[in-house]
Amino acid sequence: MPRYRIGVDVGGTHTDLVLYDVMTGALLVEKVASTPNNPAAGVLNGIANFVRRGIDPGEIDFFAHGTTITTNALLEMRGPKVGLLITKGYRAVQEIQNQARDGSLFDYFYEKPAPIAPQSRTREIAERTDYLGNVLIALDRAAVRRATLELKAAGVQSIAVCYLFSFMNPTHEQETRALILSDFPEVHVSLSSEVLPRVREWPRLSTTLVNAYLEPVLVRYIDDLNRGLDAVGIRTRQRFLMQSNGGVMPFAAAIAGGKTVHTLLSGPAAGAQVAAYLAGPLRDEQGRGLVTLDMGGTSADIAFIEGGAPLEVTEGVIARRQVDVPALDLTTISAGGGSIAAVDGSGHLTVGPISAGADPGPACYGRGGTQPTVTDADLVCGFLNPDYFLGGVQRLDIGAAQKALQRYVADPLRMGVFEAAAGIRRIVDIRMADEVRVFAAKRGVDLTAFTLLPFGGAGAVHAAAVAEELGMTHILVPPRPGAFSALGLICTDVVHDYMRSELRPLSQLDADHAEAMFAGLETKARADIETEGLDAARAHYWRELDLRYADQGYELRTPLDGLFDGRVSAATLAAARVRFDERHAQIHGHSAKDRPVEIVSYRLRLRIEVPKFEPREEASSSPGPARNARKGERDVWFDGAHAVVSALYERDKLDPGAVLTGPAILEQFDATTAIPPGWRATVDGFRNLVMSKCENVSEWS
Repeated sequence: MPRYRIGVDVGGTHTDLVLYDVMTGALLVEKVASTPNNPAAGVLNGIANFVRRGIDPGEIDFFAHGTTITTNALLEMRGPKVGLLITKGYRAVQEIQNQARDGSLFDYFYEKPAPIAPQSRTREIAERTDYLGNVLIALDRAAVRRATLELKAAGVQSIAVCYLFSFMNPTHEQETRALILSDFPEVHVSLSSEVLPRVREWPRLSTTLVNAYLEPVLVRYIDDLNRGLDAVGIRTRQRFLMQSNGGVMPFAAAIAGGKTVHTLLSGPAAGAQVAAYLAGPLRDEQGRGLVTLDMGGTSADIAFIEGGAPLEVTEGVIARRQVDVPALDLTTISAGGGSIAAVDGSGHLTVGPISAGADPGPACYGRGGTQPTVTDADLVCGFLNPDYFLGGVQRLDIGAAQKALQRYVADPLRMGVFEAAAGIRRIVDIRMADEVRVFAAKRGVDLTAFTLLPFGGAGAVHAAAVAEELGMTHILVPPRPGAFSALGLICTDVVHDYMRSELRPLSQLDADHAEAMFAGLETKARADIETEGLDAARAHYWRELDLRYADQGYELRTPLDGLFDGRVSAATLAAARVRFDERHAQIHGHSAKDRPVEIVSYRLRLRIEVPKFEPREEASSSPGPARNARKGERDVWFDGAHAVVSALYERDKLDPGAVLTGPAILEQFDATTAIPPGWRATVDGFRNLVMSKCENVSEWS
């Protein structure tokens, strides 16, 4: 009988697993070392730990997975050879791009990223469709077959096809795929009309090339993982992968139909999604939004939650590649527990971007790492318990951490080990705070009205320092911060996004035509979920229009929620115009109600609700001390200059209503939380730790 639902988040250092018992409401957590050479092995190791704890894998009914496999492949350029077929006369699009330049304008040594499909693997194909979708030049089928054989001989494993205006008429691209597969059946083929059927040549080409580059990587990974899940006895076919948009999709969908590119932010998206899902009560009561800080082993991911939902974008740059697919609005900085500290040639202390990762890991792991990391600094400063890391499963070598800090930081800078460790912490905290501050300024967010929500293995250790740097006075630490992203995988729905560009003035748009466009997208969506074995009767659809003022170079997503009843009407389009003006004024500070408006694209979001983890509120006792959870004390160097005697607590023994004041350290299996002097914390009915900065000295005790 199906009983369990499992979420798995693979990070750079650790793989986190959360198992939800639907019958009892209990959560089990596992945290194992990631296996970079074969990420599926770490997943299976964690599942094996659950089995050893008495879990029957045959009773696991739902498996959801967040992974950085595609992100890392793109960052490290570990993908296969890719070929490109493009409309004759337009092979230079990949070279010209959009004429923008990333990085500093004064960098004399600037180089563009290496092309995914260089000119040697690019072939022009005679064909042409106009902007209305009319065929002007028939597809040269012989040229396609010649190009296919040439690319096959060149050793390509994946081919991208990007023809002009294929989003208006995909026939030529579809014919091209059929011809390619007839001569080269084992190759992967990505069509721009499926990956991104949208106006603007370079973003469409770039996104299609990225999909082509990553699809073979993801297919191999999912094949390995599927075989492993079968081998350990997990029989369910409900196997899902997290997407950048905060929803999940079945494994089969992730490797078909040009959707691989939607997994690029699979890892960090789960954390932002679960923050919105689970932290609603705090936001509603205090009127605060949330800043999420997911600090893991290799990086820190930041997102904003407003109105109960994460902010979203439809365009972005990942690893210097243009990728224009719907995604949660996240920013990432190379600041994690494994970030390596060093003294550069000018005598300055630096932290990151290089990470020790899972292998060899920080020096204190005892796996051969010799360079100091943020985790080593946390350990030496007393924030981490060397005998209670991962609940005592792994012992940390504090001597190795001190030796690494002495050799690589303290000696070169002529300072003590504690000063060096505190300096490393200070730098990484300031870097995270600066990233939050800049991100907030770009999004118009007032941080003083937000609560910081830290998670990841290292987030709660550094949260208070980051909050103080930002002037934030409220922090919410979830019950299982170290496995929070894994929990997010069983707190989301199946989500698919569809779009289709068609440029025309809004005033000339017939309501029946608009309805037909949305109906076409819904037909595609229903076909997809039927292929994926999902229940179409449970599907809900949301419609949007991309609108812009005439002659603008950008557009705004304009939701149609509440503007139509079953069908798009003339009144719907008139109301959409008003809503667009309002959104333009809200985002850009002005509107132009007298200017004509153009429609650029139609968007459809499909959502199928799935059973989720439901937190259960416990009755809180009257506020009081946390004596039952206290287990001792130790010295902690909060500033690197003075040791502060800090109370130690076992967090799992803290009951709702418990009150703590800093300095204190809370230990649990998956994470450690630091409460500095001048901060107090209470445990709410959901076992969240609600921290606030004391306003006066009398509150410190």
